[in-house]
Amino acid sequence: MSQYLLLKQGTIHNAVDEEAFVADILIEDGKIKKIAPVLEGKVINEAAVIDAMGIDVYPGFVDAHCHLGLDGYAVGFAGQDFNELGDPVTPQLSAIDAINPQDETFRMAREGGVTCVSTGPGSSNVIGGTFCIIKTYGNRVDDMIVREKAAMKIAFGENPKNCYKEKGVYSRMSVAAKLREVLQKTIIYDKKLREAGCETSWNEINRGSREEQVDISKMPAYDAKLEAMLPVIRGEIPLKAHDDICTAIRIAKEFHLGLRLDHVTDGALIAKELGAEHFPVAVGPSFGHATKYELKNKGFETPAILADAGCEVSIITDSPVIEERYLPLCAGRAIYNGMREFDALRAITIQAARHIGAEDRVGSIEEGKDADFVLLKGTPFSVDARILYTIINGEIVYQSGE
Repeated sequence: MSQYLLLKQGTIHNAVDEEAFVADILIEDGKIKKIAPVLEGKVINEAAVIDAMGIDVYPGFVDAHCHLGLDGYAVGFAGQDFNELGDPVTPQLSAIDAINPQDETFRMAREGGVTCVSTGPGSSNVIGGTFCIIKTYGNRVDDMIVREKAAMKIAFGENPKNCYKEKGVYSRMSVAAKLREVLQKTIIYDKKLREAGCETSWNEINRGSREEQVDISKMPAYDAKLEAMLPVIRGEIPLKAHDDICTAIRIAKEFHLGLRLDHVTDGALIAKELGAEHFPVAVGPSFGHATKYELKNKGFETPAILADAGCEVSIITDSPVIEERYLPLCAGRAIYNGMREFDALRAITIQAARHIGAEDRVGSIEEGKDADFVLLKGTPFSVDARILYTIINGEIVYQSGE
């Protein structure tokens, strides 16, 4: 039997239209069923109702880049699972194998209105493994997944250099060379698979999920790293790049790969060039001290500069660097530093959803999408914002005591 929830007469900021409007929203089984000025009928009479008159209704906020669930709150080493320091090339790692959905940070995220995140490995490695997209509510990560493998994390610059300078990664040239080497090996591996009649992978054959006429004798030896990179070179998932923006773009073009640029703290220095490239950019974390050279030019004016240059901009926390619940406050600081409010809203909703490839489900209030909402009185971008409800998949997952 279907479950219905009605948000009655809220002021809707849908992240599509710049002007807010008052309407009813009917939710059925976790999806937005209908949006209309006034909804009536038998189904409406069966629905649980939230009287949203005088309340602002926003899409659930989306963080396009973080490490939520991979670094335990007040835990220490036992909860630090976002960086693997045994090998600079680890594409076979998957974020979902380390996420702890019962960590305190998930509750904090919901209290801040963050309903969906792209979370995954850190930047210690040249290739770190796959990011996943999850909702911020649930006891088991398997039940929270929007997309299990959403992007392949790669990192340039200081982080892999510092982590592996005693293990053969001493310069930026070495970092780029290692990435190119793995990409070339994956292309060769893919060709050998196809020559054997395999259009998928060893993993799919072993799962028995595809019926293929494969000549096993011609199959290349199984390689977990290259298997993990197949979706990248086949264009199924993008690279998710940390630092050295122009090198990341150069390699992506060289191999005809999808690319998402994360952090982009120096983006204002090449705003015109980034606007011409049309790769989505995520900016942050922008609070705090510049702890290394690559953060020297960070600031909350960067999102506005990049947006004005024609870039599709997301704002990120890189949590735990900034706590996840402060994502809307980061957008507020961007507004204070020149970003249009509507652009800032989109930077933590629909544009963030596009950045991670989840715009068909989250990021805006539209019929057919997941019923993820933030309800409050006023703007979410101020320091005194007080969220009344956070709703994920049509379920109230946070309600203030007011």
